[in-house]
Amino acid sequence: MSASGNDPNPDTGWWFNTRTGEVEHGNLSRGIDRLGPYPDEATARSALEIARERTKRADAADAEWNEGDDR
Repeated sequence: MSASGNDPNPDTGWWFNTRTGEVEHGNLSRGIDRLGPYPDEATARSALEIARERTKRADAADAEWNEGDDR
């Protein structure tokens, strides 16, 4: 049985399930357990690395912004 049920517009993205460590195609798991959507399976497999890099960039931007804080 498909997780999309009778949805006329089923989700077709690729997701990385953080609970299971598996890549999924479509809306198969709870949203809280997924990273994505990604355009393809290979990119979804890299989800944790992508998230790490995005976090590093955001942390660097925060640190740069905070350096200008005149508390």
